Formats: sequence, C-alpha cells, structure tokens
Amino acid sequence: MSGELNFYLVAVPAVIVLGLSKGGFTGLSSLAMPMLSLVTSPIRAAAIVLPVLIVQDWVSVWAFRRDFSPRNLIILVPSSMIGIAAGCLLAARVSEDAVRLAVGVISIAFVFYMILRDRLGLAAVDRPGVPGGVLWGSLAGFTSFISHAGAPPFQVYVMPQNLKPRVFAGTATMFFAAVNLIKLPPYFLLGQFSRDNLRVSAGLIPVAILSTFAGVWLVRRVDANRFYAIILVLTFLIGVKLTYDAVQALI
Repeated sequence: MSGELNFYLVAVPAVIVLGLSKGGFTGLSSLAMPMLSLVTSPIRAAAIVLPVLIVQDWVSVWAFRRDFSPRNLIILVPSSMIGIAAGCLLAARVSEDAVRLAVGVISIAFVFYMILRDRLGLAAVDRPGVPGGVLWGSLAGFTSFISHAGAPPFQVYVMPQNLKPRVFAGTATMFFAAVNLIKLPPYFLLGQFSRDNLRVSAGLIPVAILSTFAGVWLVRRVDANRFYAIILVLTFLIGVKLTYDAVQALI
C-alpha cells in the first residue's frame, strides 16, 4: 500500500469526524488530529486541516447563525489570542515528537475529563466568569493552534453552564470559526501553506462540506450517547499510541 493511499484512508475519516463536529457534535474534532498524526507529522497535519476547517466553518456558522451565547464569545475569542500567540512561538521551537506528545496527552486528558464530568454533578453556571474565560480561552487557543484540539478547554468552561444543545453547538461553532481565522497569519508566517499541503486540503474539501451538512442533520435527530462512547474509546487508544511513540523518540 502506497504512503499516499495510506494517508487518504486515514485523512478522509478524519475529515468526516471534523465535519460531524462542525455540524454540532462538538468535541469529536479532538479525534481528527490524533488520527492524522498517525500518518503524517502533527505540524503538517495541522496545516492541511486548517483550510478544511475554515470551509466547514462557513457551513456551520450559517446553520447556527441564530443559536449562540454572545457573552461567552466576547470573553473567549479575545482570550484565545493569548494562546494562539504562545502556540506560534512554541511551534517554531519544538520538535515534531514534542508536538505529537502534546496531541497524545490532550487526547487522553480529554477522555478522562469527559468521564469525570458526568460523575462530578457540577451545578449550572448562570453567568460565565471572566477570569475562568481568560484561562480556558487561552488554553483553547493554544491547543487549537498546535493541534486543532481546542475543544476540551472550551468544554471545561462552557459545559457547566448547561446551555441548550443547539446554543452550545452554535457557541462552539462561532468561537472556533473566529479562532481558525486568527490562526491563518501565524500559519502563513511559519511556512505551513505549501503547494503540496494546499493541494491535499483542496482534495478533502468536498468531503468536509458533505460531512458538515451531515452533522447538522444528525445533531437534530440522533442520540449521541452511544456514539460518543465509541469516539472516546478510539480517542483514548490513539492518544496512548501517540504518547508512547513520542516518549520512545524523546528519551
């Protein structure tokens, strides 16, 4: 099996996962980058995925244009710029194995957070606080920049508010659409938008659009509990593998 065929066998399902996430199944995006990192470097994978994400954003922003929390966005979007700036500095100075380790640890931490969240029974937060928003918004910007894995910090901050599902999905959509646009100049300065990377991105865009519409359709009709259980298992297994490979390379 050729390396390119192997790449697309993983990239197409990863883009479908991203589309379902953009369509409303927020959090599934944390699985896409670990999947791609199995067949290419995390930094190249992030560069390929960013144009795809922006196209998906156009679809999901239109779908959720009336369902989002303005206060959360006012707090989180400016805060994300702090993390994006830190991520830009880090990406220029660390090895690919270190980034791979970060992606693996983020994936594992996300799974544990999702498991513990249901057992903690946290009370709803009527008004999101500014200090927490700055912290989690910055972390979301940072993890989104290095691995497009900003969903876990975002969820830690927004989920305790017990927003309606469509408002939660719409707020996530608007937030990450803004973050992805903010990431464009740093990615360009880091030289990640090569002709080859953009060619791969363009080839994945039709799948991205269709899967995003599918996510919008499914979020209104499907009970996601069993679906999320499968995704969490896969995320954990991929995260463990990436972490193991990175540690072996770094020690």
